[in-house]
Amino acid sequence: MRPCLVPRLLLALAPLWLAACGESRVPALPALQASAIEIKSLSNRADLLSGGDALIELRLPAGVDVAALRFEVDGRDVASAFALRPNGRVMGLVTGLTEGRQTLTARLPDGGGASLLLTNHPNGGPVFAGEQVQPWPCLAGATDAQCNRPVSYQLKYRSSRPGANTLADYDPANPPLDVAMTTTDQGRTVPFIVRIETGAQDRGLYQIAVLFDPAADWQPWDSQTGWNGKTVITGGSGCGMTHGQAAGPSVEVVNPLGLGFAVMSTSLAHNTLNCNLVVQAEALMMLKERFIENYGPIRYTIGTGCSGGSIYQQQVANAYPGIFDGIIPACSFPDTWSTMIEVMDCRLLLDYWSQPTHWASGVAWSELAQASVAGHESTAVCQSWVNVYGFDSALNPRPDPRLRDTQSCKLGAGQGYDPVTNPRGTRCALADYMASVLGHRAVDGHARRPLDNIGIQYGFGALRTGVIGMAQFIDLNRKIGGRDIDYNPTAERMQADPEALDIVYRGGLINEAHALARVPMIDLRGHDTVEIHHDYRSYVMRARLVAANGHHDNQVIWTGPGALIGHWQFETQALTVMDAWLAAIEADQSALPLEEKVRRHKPARAVDRCADGNGRDLPAASCPLLNPYYAAPRIVAGQPFTDDIWKCQTKPLDRADYAGLTPAMSEAQWAELQAVFPQGVCDYRLPGVGQQPAEPWLDYRAGPASAARRLPPPPRSQALNP
Repeated sequence: MRPCLVPRLLLALAPLWLAACGESRVPALPALQASAIEIKSLSNRADLLSGGDALIELRLPAGVDVAALRFEVDGRDVASAFALRPNGRVMGLVTGLTEGRQTLTARLPDGGGASLLLTNHPNGGPVFAGEQVQPWPCLAGATDAQCNRPVSYQLKYRSSRPGANTLADYDPANPPLDVAMTTTDQGRTVPFIVRIETGAQDRGLYQIAVLFDPAADWQPWDSQTGWNGKTVITGGSGCGMTHGQAAGPSVEVVNPLGLGFAVMSTSLAHNTLNCNLVVQAEALMMLKERFIENYGPIRYTIGTGCSGGSIYQQQVANAYPGIFDGIIPACSFPDTWSTMIEVMDCRLLLDYWSQPTHWASGVAWSELAQASVAGHESTAVCQSWVNVYGFDSALNPRPDPRLRDTQSCKLGAGQGYDPVTNPRGTRCALADYMASVLGHRAVDGHARRPLDNIGIQYGFGALRTGVIGMAQFIDLNRKIGGRDIDYNPTAERMQADPEALDIVYRGGLINEAHALARVPMIDLRGHDTVEIHHDYRSYVMRARLVAANGHHDNQVIWTGPGALIGHWQFETQALTVMDAWLAAIEADQSALPLEEKVRRHKPARAVDRCADGNGRDLPAASCPLLNPYYAAPRIVAGQPFTDDIWKCQTKPLDRADYAGLTPAMSEAQWAELQAVFPQGVCDYRLPGVGQQPAEPWLDYRAGPASAARRLPPPPRSQALNP
């Protein structure tokens, strides 16, 4: 959790720190008196601790010896935890914290000193994510129902043999003779031996990999020289609603490890396993706390990952700012919930086009006409969504046996919902998986959902350009229909649950990008116009950045050839550029807002670029020609390119909107159109219903939706009077 973890970037991040932790304005802070003692929680915010321990730093006035202080947690002596450390700081790892609130005091012989209120949460969670998903079976080796397990360690190494790009097992009792050497970005040459830590947090599994000397000690105040002070978090692809503990993405990523980065992952930020934004953020916060308490304070954290791995980065960075200092999304999507808008529309359009008997007499649809309505070069993107990737499983409450090993609920036999055979079974739609966030409908108890297509004029742009005619336009919009709460096709269009609309925006489930201007972003795009990872998503994020912040100076897009492939040639380069960007921000100790520092310290290499199949850069002017990008059904229908409106505000039909058509609309067609849109049509001059910036760091412990509230300001050190 950056910056509430009090990193070395603290001064630069102070405005974001307070905003992320509940302050909409930065208050004037009183200067710390030279004679005062101050207690800082380095692990995390003092009220969001977990796992029973906390890394604490003590700031002492000149001339005060730490040995003169008495340290207690609610009367329990913890003095042995504190000392002046090799890094010149007074630090201690306080262990044995019980669940709930307790007070840490550092008291001088005269009774003066300081106190800090600590709040510890279970290692198995939750912390702020609210009621946990059930059922949740644990993997073998768990010691309790929260899936806790002993921490384990494994040593691996990189071979010096030519072409060895993976890690092999390392046995310290019988060391291999072919251990490679690596030089970190701090200029330290060390053996390429990696320790991988595996443990459980928040009912998921995490891993931490670092360059490691098996013969040396490592303390959070005295790190080994192979670590450069920085971390990379890797994320997995997809979007799933897995019920139960599972393994996370691999941390055996040799390039950042060889440079000295620690590489981390958690299964709960693996989008294929867990599409729940709030749980992702909670698990990432807990992972960083675990790292700091055992390895030391972090300079900055960089997110990486493709497809679903881009989703977790961008939506978490916006809704829970500070967890990431910089992100490198690839095969990019801005978030899960606005992506589902296209998925839903593709399903409806394909259902319509697949049944010619639904077409009116004389209405025919060419491939060109269909593609123009879908907003793509062809209908292949829509086909890919619903036939190949099964993403609309996120909308379907029934378990899909075809996705049992990928993105399904992974429920046991008989546990899944069926409206006839098992109406009390577990529902598998993402809305149900996030019921602690969205809340429940009064009418049937199912999770609220934001799905809505009232007033959408599917194909309006294609009509205006003459690619489709009025007969096609009317027939499509008359018969497009919707899906009910059980995902059954309906003749009627969908109506969103109003409360759900509020929370998908307020909670950041739809990523409006208001907090992202403070986060450097290098978007790696493998050029694609024929399947789901199509280019326009990167430019949708750009449009949102401009709409929210007035600029997109913090985002650059690098495009390479080939869907899911082109981004790999840029990956190591992007990490190097991102590292330079963040290091420059870190070095700026001025009072400038973080957003301005991000813009001011943007490296010269952080510019849009594209490359050919051999990885050679091409002239910038050729990029739009070689790598065109398209749109989506609702953009064709008139929605802004931000592509972020689930439910539009409507206006009465206006015949002037259809002026200039060839042939002109007839009186009979005008009457038909009025019958198709009795509630009016979308007025995209207005924001969507419920559309608003995300409130950062929402806390769902008090309940879902409107009951969620921003975290209060973090606890601060309080002076004790003699």
